[in-house]
Amino acid sequence: MRENERLRSALLDSVTHEFRTPLNVIKAKVTMMLSGGTLDEDRKRELLTIIDEETDRLNRLVAEATEMSQLDAGKFELDMHPHSIQDALQPALEDAKASIESHTMEIVVPPDLPMVRMDAQRIREVLMHLLDNAGKYSAPGTPIKVIAEVKSDRLEISVADRGMGIDSLEQTLIFDKFYRGGHQRYTSPGGGMGLPIAKVIMGAHGGTIGVVSQLGKGSVFSISLPIYGNPKFMGVRERSEADAY
Repeated sequence: MRENERLRSALLDSVTHEFRTPLNVIKAKVTMMLSGGTLDEDRKRELLTIIDEETDRLNRLVAEATEMSQLDAGKFELDMHPHSIQDALQPALEDAKASIESHTMEIVVPPDLPMVRMDAQRIREVLMHLLDNAGKYSAPGTPIKVIAEVKSDRLEISVADRGMGIDSLEQTLIFDKFYRGGHQRYTSPGGGMGLPIAKVIMGAHGGTIGVVSQLGKGSVFSISLPIYGNPKFMGVRERSEADAY
């Protein structure tokens, strides 16, 4: 009960803090438009664009907070079926288009990769978050590389960027709920929930998520999934479904 109360308090504090910025921006822009001053069409469009973007940000915060609440309550369901990793990767690339379109993308996904048993929508969510971060936190024009390959009895997908990197201490903390680093790296502008949500999704699949990074050089985030039909992981997958994770 104490742990649940602590999580609820942390969630409320995090969401309240994150809601203030977009709400303040929206309020300021609406006030400016209602002030009675003369605004040309270009200025009006600029203000409305900002309001639209900040509204989208609020929607993302609500979605993340709701999802984290569901995770804590054990209401996390998976729709598990055999898929090609492209079933999740291609939609994720489209979802993250706004963040990655200013980068040079290199996608290395061999056509003969084995199937994985997954909830394609959930893995799409994980990959979108990694791609979105790579695009947002590395300079425009720098490359982002996505590689899918078989490693032992797993399929691994990595997303590499040339951003600022993450120090060794922070690498051990960024997957914790509500953690926000010194520069809010890989958590801003959300509520520190994206990577923890991804971690739970991967765990429910019997998979893993991790990062290797060097300050000033960039980061490589990787996820791995059990290859479909591998007996070693059949029990893990069945329990994930049965527990309605």
